[in-house]
This record gives sequence, C-alpha cells and structure tokens, in this order.
Amino acid sequence: MVDRYAIVRKIKQYAEDNNVPIMLQEGIDFLTTYILKNHVKNILEIGTAIGYSAIMMALVDSDVKVTTIERDEVRYLEALKNVKSLGLEDRITLIYNDAFNVKLEETFDLIFIDAAKAQSIKFFEMFERNLNRNGAIITDNLKFHGLVDQNEDEIKSKNLKALIRKIKDYINYLKNNEKYKTEFYDVGDGISVSVKK
Repeated sequence: MVDRYAIVRKIKQYAEDNNVPIMLQEGIDFLTTYILKNHVKNILEIGTAIGYSAIMMALVDSDVKVTTIERDEVRYLEALKNVKSLGLEDRITLIYNDAFNVKLEETFDLIFIDAAKAQSIKFFEMFERNLNRNGAIITDNLKFHGLVDQNEDEIKSKNLKALIRKIKDYINYLKNNEKYKTEFYDVGDGISVSVKK
C-alpha cells in the first residue's frame, strides 16, 4: 500500500529544498474543496511544476482526471516521477511542452492557470475554448506574495514591477470580462474563480 501522505510530504520538502513554487496549503485546500463540491471530473492545468497540485487534485476522487502542461524539463521529469510514485499515471496526463504550442481538442470542467504570471491573459484566451459549459477557470498567485497590494514605488526591481503590472492587468481583465462571473478569494496567495455565464 502506497503511503500517500509520506509521498506528498516528500514532494513538498523537495519543493522547499529546490525553491520550486508550489501552491500554499490554504490554496490547495480551497482548490480541492472546489473540485469536490462542484463534482469536477476533468481538469486542465497550465503549469505542472513538479506535479504537486495535479496530484492533490487527482487525489480528491478516483474519477478525477488531470491533463497538465509543463515546459521546464527538470520539473517535468520530477513531476513524472512523483505521479508514478503514487500510481496515478492512468489519471494524470503530463505534457512536456510550452503551453502556447499545445492544441487540445477535449473539453474540461476546470482549467487551472498556475504558470508564467505575465501570460495569464493569453493562457485564459487560448484555452477558454476548451472549457465546458458552466466550467470554471481558476487562477492562483493573484497577490504574488503580497506585492500586488504594495505601493509600486516600494518595489525596486524593474522586472518585478512589470510582472506586478501584468498581474494587475489580468485582475482587471477578469473583472471586465462579461462572459464570466469572477469571484476573488483572499486565500493562499490570492485565487480567482471565473465561471462561464
């Protein structure tokens, strides 16, 4: 019998030791509860990293299937190893590619965006055609470690300033997108849930 808890703890420890950003516990709890409550069965994740969130989503229910995309080879291989260690290869499909090069035909109950923050609008617009009716697009890191709410002048790095601006643009994009009803949640690192109207 596989000790799921021990493996998940090891994955979290690897993330911490190797500086791999994974979802905060509060965010994961929110996401998995959403999947359970809304009977989500088919998920597309943009940004696998080492597979932590894909695994946690798949563990919600044995009917849940996750397709997840990662462009970093080291992280992709680590994710592959982690998925295998839990015996979830039949329910988690890993795609090694840049999400912008991936064309999918199937549709999903949930699309989870957790990749390059500056590209969130592009990811949203590219993959929304793969969303089922009444499906949701969930995005993580809208607070970006509290920096989104900070005074811009306090942020010294030009690149970081540009990234924070892109995240703010995405938040405004969601607020003004009339095809979706978006709710913002102050959990984890800031989460949005956009449900197709």
